This record gives sequence, structure tokens and C-alpha cells, in this order.
Amino acid sequence: MAELTEAVLRGLGTGSVYALLALGFVIIYKATRVISFAQPAFMLAGVTLVTYLVLEVSFWVAVPVAAVLTGLLALGVERVAVRPMVGRPAFIVAIITLGVDVAVRVVVNAFIGLDVRNVLDPWGLRTVGLGGVEMQQRHLAAFLTTAFLVAALFAFFRFTRMGLAMRAAAYDQEVALAMGVSVGTVFALSWALAGGLAAVAGTFAAAGSSVDAALWLIALTALPVIILGGLDSLPGAVIGGLAVGVLQELAATYQHHVSWLGGNVSVITPYVLMFVVLLVRPYGLFGTREVERV
Repeated sequence: MAELTEAVLRGLGTGSVYALLALGFVIIYKATRVISFAQPAFMLAGVTLVTYLVLEVSFWVAVPVAAVLTGLLALGVERVAVRPMVGRPAFIVAIITLGVDVAVRVVVNAFIGLDVRNVLDPWGLRTVGLGGVEMQQRHLAAFLTTAFLVAALFAFFRFTRMGLAMRAAAYDQEVALAMGVSVGTVFALSWALAGGLAAVAGTFAAAGSSVDAALWLIALTALPVIILGGLDSLPGAVIGGLAVGVLQELAATYQHHVSWLGGNVSVITPYVLMFVVLLVRPYGLFGTREVERV
């Protein structure tokens, strides 16, 4: 029983990283109807900024500063590369974000270099006892931070004028424009928020380990998460991220019972889950079902 509980707790910590990344994908998609493939690059850029900033200031200052700077980077990308493509087919804009992802990662890799870099986090791999169950502090910190950020985001969308404007633009851009909503500002803010969330996710993904050029691959797991939860569902991104994280850890813990599948069952688990969900609910568990009249 303790082994199962510990696997679930580890999964919640890992899933929190996926949830933050997925939230960035969904926020941009809801605002622009485009899937941004630049999130892995923003994650890598954010955590690399943290590795430099922690040498000058405390970790508690470095993370929010890196999140803001990464948000500004994402805002600049939206203004320079994405905004001129407004009105073009979504497929073209998505391909442009792929190019942005490659370009940003090439630049960031130059700053990573060949030396080992880390975020110097205050948790590392230390564990805490929770009723006889051991849990790494970084997983607990990731889960609590994600819970705080999710609550703040939902409060922002629910109770602020800008949040209402973003909800209106996500529902119908033309009607939002007619009502005086600055859709361009909504686009810019959605990219900035996604960039900041990616930076925080990257920091927790690298906690207790080193930062290298391959860290961005973690962000690819957020794609099955948003398909699972629904491309336009913020709650789906959170629930999907936690579910995928827990399922991955359970698969890694108990894979010896299905040794005939190989030793890396947990790697493909998110994609198997995505495939099963797509067969049953093509729009995801919480996605909006689109009905087209012909």
C-alpha cells in the first residue's frame, strides 16, 4: 500500500509539470485557435534563465523573474512572428511556431553550453514523511505551486476585466471585437501567460537534476495531456496532466509485472492513454464538442 501511495504522490508531482505546460497550450489555443509548438522552447529558455539568475539572487527571486522574462520573450514572438499571420490558416501559423521553437532552442543551447547547469533548488531529492509515506520535497513543491497558479489563473479569468475579455475572445472573436474587446491584447497576453507557465514548469522539471539541451522533450508529454483533457479546456489540462503523471509513475513502479512489454512502458503510457481516449471521445474528456451543419 505504501508503494502505491508513494507512486501516486510522485505522479502528482510529475503531473504538475505536465499540467503547467498543458495550460500554456490551452490558453493560446483558446485565444487564437492555434496550437503553439513553441512551448518546449519557452520551457527550456525559462529554466536556463533560472540557472543564471540563481547565481546572483535567491531561488525565490530567480524563478518569478525568469517567468516574467520568458513571458516577455513569448510576447515578442507573438508580435514579430505570429501577429502578421492573423487571418491565415491555422496550419500555417502552427508550422511557424515549430520554426520559432527550433530557433529559440538553438539560441538557448548556446547558453547552456557543455557545462552542467542546475537550478540550485532548495529541495533537491530530499524526502519528507507523510504518515509513513515518503515523498520528495520537489514533488510536493511542484504540486502546491501548481495548485496556487491554477487558482490564481481561474480567479483572473473569472473576476478581472481582462480575464472576461479573454473569455469573450475565446468564445467568439468577431463578437468580442464588436463589443470593444482588444483581441490583439488578448493574443499577446495569452502568449505571455503561456511563456511564464512554461518557465515555472521547466524549473520543476529540472529540480534535483541538471539542465541540458534534451530537457525540452519533457514538454512533448503535454501534447497527449491536452488531447486527453480537451484542447479548449483549462480544467481538462490540469486533470489530464495529473492523470498522465500518476499513470506514468504507476506504470514505472509496476512494470515488472508486465516485463514482456519491455523496460520503458511508462514512456509510451501517455500516448496509449491518448489513443484510447480519442477512440471514445475525439474531443477529449472535457473538450467542447463541435457540431457542424451540412
